[in-house]
Amino acid sequence: MLFVAVMAAGVWGLGVAFGAPQRARWILIAAFLVAVIAVHLVLPIAHPLRLGLGETAAPWLFILGIAGLVWGYRWVLHRLRTQALVKEETVALDAPIFSETELNRYARHIVMREMGGAGQKALKQAKILVVGAGGLGSPVLQYLAAAGVGTIGVIDDDEVDNANLQRQVIHRDDNIAMAKVFSAQAAMIAQNPFVDVRPYQRRLTDDIAVELVAEYDLVLDGCDNFETRYLVNKACVETRAPLISGALTQWEGQLSVFDPAKGAPCYQCIFPQAPAPELAPSCSEAGVIGPLPGVVGSMMAIEAIKVITGAGVPLRGEMVIYDGLYGESRKITLEPRANCPICSKTE
Repeated sequence: MLFVAVMAAGVWGLGVAFGAPQRARWILIAAFLVAVIAVHLVLPIAHPLRLGLGETAAPWLFILGIAGLVWGYRWVLHRLRTQALVKEETVALDAPIFSETELNRYARHIVMREMGGAGQKALKQAKILVVGAGGLGSPVLQYLAAAGVGTIGVIDDDEVDNANLQRQVIHRDDNIAMAKVFSAQAAMIAQNPFVDVRPYQRRLTDDIAVELVAEYDLVLDGCDNFETRYLVNKACVETRAPLISGALTQWEGQLSVFDPAKGAPCYQCIFPQAPAPELAPSCSEAGVIGPLPGVVGSMMAIEAIKVITGAGVPLRGEMVIYDGLYGESRKITLEPRANCPICSKTE
């Protein structure tokens, strides 16, 4: 057997010396083993050549069989891998294709490890509803459109007013008296013609809330009244849609991801009832610093991208509070409320 092993090593070495491909060298080794087996099968038991090659063909048949099994296993793996690649290519052809302009536009996303092509594709296929096209809605809508979210719905019954322009930067002076949803739609399409914007010029009411929210993967709420906030939250819990909610007052803002379907509290867990009007005055009454909606709205857009793409850790069960006057931010933990009338009964 030692003689055969030395001869096989010599055959391999000659193949290397003459630059033969690895596959050709394995074929030569296999041919050599077949010749050794043939000698054992053809020559008499006492023949000197047969004695020099190990007396019996059993070990060589065993080695050749093992080699055949290994080769067969590798061949099957190769076929499966090839079929998987063909399937992936077919799926890719069937999926939405980015144009060259889009690939260049989203290149700074695609090169990020946490995003990549898969994350950008998820954004393109996502449907996000934004409630309110005012202070928070302005940066949210602008950045979601710029990021390449495929379908963006925006619902608001208000019109652009001169007093809005100090902070609602999606609107322009020329758009005063225009419905906010159409003013926002024009700005978003001008920013990114590859997104589908669906404007709803009406107030969100109980008779349409669940049906409308059910059409979307995610909801961002930047409205300015508690009645709508509670309605949005209820519809999101019923449809199991994550809700990103933000709020502003003077120099301070807050945001969180309310997602009971993933173990986080809902909005009403944290705010069981609306505060008295004197404790939560509107922006027109208390005022709000102009850039604050941009800060909090941009953070809401980032949370939306994280939820859709699976990047990072969204603010589920946490709330960020930003104080612009002192340049501070803090994070607090939020827990579901066992007796919440909205989400506890759905578990």
